[in-house]
Amino acid sequence: LTSTLMGPLQGIKVVELGFWVAGPACAAILADWGAEVVKVEPMTGDPYRGMAQTWKTYYGRDENPPFELDNRGKQSIGLDYTKEEGKAVLLDLIDTADVFVTNLRVGALQRAGLTFEDLRDRNPRLIYASLTGLGLEGEEASRPAYDVGAFWARAGVVASLTPTGQPYPYQRGGMGDHLTGLALSSGVSAALFHRERTGEGQQVSTSLLRAGTYMMGWDLNLALRFGAATVPTDRAAAGNPLLNGYNGSDGKGFWLLGLEGDRHWPAVLRAIERPELAEDPRFTDLYARGLNCRSLIAIFDELFRSQPRSYWTDRFDAEGVWWAPIQAVHELPEDPQAVAAGCFVEAPMPDGTTTRMAATPIDFSASEWAPGSPSPEFGQHTEEVLLALGYSWDRVSSLKECGAIL
Repeated sequence: LTSTLMGPLQGIKVVELGFWVAGPACAAILADWGAEVVKVEPMTGDPYRGMAQTWKTYYGRDENPPFELDNRGKQSIGLDYTKEEGKAVLLDLIDTADVFVTNLRVGALQRAGLTFEDLRDRNPRLIYASLTGLGLEGEEASRPAYDVGAFWARAGVVASLTPTGQPYPYQRGGMGDHLTGLALSSGVSAALFHRERTGEGQQVSTSLLRAGTYMMGWDLNLALRFGAATVPTDRAAAGNPLLNGYNGSDGKGFWLLGLEGDRHWPAVLRAIERPELAEDPRFTDLYARGLNCRSLIAIFDELFRSQPRSYWTDRFDAEGVWWAPIQAVHELPEDPQAVAAGCFVEAPMPDGTTTRMAATPIDFSASEWAPGSPSPEFGQHTEEVLLALGYSWDRVSSLKECGAIL
């Protein structure tokens, strides 16, 4: 595996003890950047693997694309670290690692003797990367969370997106997990830089709640500084109608990007060929348009529904109006700009072919990266990893016999 790795983290060894999405997402980013990642799975496997049955039900295929995204480039070993023999193996792995990534709950790590305090004397250079739902401290630190709980619900994301009296929208899979995994990977990188200068390892921690709170920082700082309540906005009452979404007659949507409303107002009027609106006292400036936003949005809605999106976007481009297409995720692969922006990567598959996947969202001008290997089968590399640690075949066999490894 190591011979195929590319990226700025070549030579860095990572041990992942993580389940589902957030912790594995962090380790997958590090793997994309060239780190050698060993994924330690319980004897029943990461439960994330079980999602394959869902996709088989819906799509009739025996594959698990979300799992592939968050676990490409890793080696997998099956290990029962609740057994003394299995824990000894895990500790041997951690002793040789640069980074330990885990998203187990605080209580589980304490019971297993795998907290930062338990490990730092064994490996003083270790970067201990902890990702939790609700943080490391507090009475609820070990409460079950998932991103739909700690990020989407508790951090205020869904409430901020739900107009009064409307049903809550449902979160798409892994939204908070991927944001938090990305945050932790940046923390790991900073800690590795610190270690390069000082030789000192440390704990790096974040949580789904913390990442969600930061993502909502605009509203949060208004609340902290002004005591302002977050009031979800109906798009028909958007205070700046030039920063809003509309549909053409074909049902295809676009978002106007007139953040600086007074600057963009003349161009919009030229594009829609409605110069008389400039003289309407309801719409003379940004403040007036905000007070009368429902009226202007109603005018825009009726006007934009008279022609297909392509008509309006051609007009916008001709007059210098800023806009963006509203797309479904499944439309992104056909978006030429998304391709040019590096949003996709060819990832290896077990049969030697490659498949198109989402790219992790960072590039390096001097350190080209690429996924190093397919997502592993459960326990695929158990023997390989232990032999590389210096274990004999006899010891590997005895560990299998006692049920400590797969």
